[in-house]
Amino acid sequence: MLESMGLPLPAETLIISSALYCAATHRLDIGWVAVAAVVGAIMGDNFGYLIGRIFGYRLLQRHGAKVCLTPQRLMLGRYLFSRHGGKVVFFGRFIAVLRVFVALLAGANRMPWHTFLLFNALGGIGWAGGYAFCTYYLGHEVLQVSGPVGIALGLVAVAVIGGGFFFLKKNELRLTQEAMAAAERERRGERPA
Repeated sequence: MLESMGLPLPAETLIISSALYCAATHRLDIGWVAVAAVVGAIMGDNFGYLIGRIFGYRLLQRHGAKVCLTPQRLMLGRYLFSRHGGKVVFFGRFIAVLRVFVALLAGANRMPWHTFLLFNALGGIGWAGGYAFCTYYLGHEVLQVSGPVGIALGLVAVAVIGGGFFFLKKNELRLTQEAMAAAERERRGERPA
């Protein structure tokens, strides 16, 4: 829950070690471990969303330039969250660095809460429940598999993040113009295209 609120803590390690403990000792029920992980992930993201919604955008406007978040980039972020926020929330759950910040960013970018809740819940169930049950059923095999699979997943994550940054850098001007046009239409009360 604390990691999903925005604190950089090792939630995956906790879920995996708890599931391995369940598999090795049978002193804990894996179903309850998975439920606790899923509920913690979903609740934490909802708290993170609220923090981002209440404090995030003002802080980004005030101090964002210090980390290259210009007003145009903030508008671009808001536009991308309005267009692709559900995908960002769902898939962000599976990328360690993004998982810590996605709820805060969703709140700061005013993503509709009902949309956030749906994709957050689906991502939390898939991520926390998936890790818990897969680790439990793989048992001791996870130690042999986790090295190569972890490296492969890490490479895929780096490629996806790198591709996303490359895409945004290459298309930043066009996307910013689209975001500004959408903001102008919204200001005039027109329906989004």
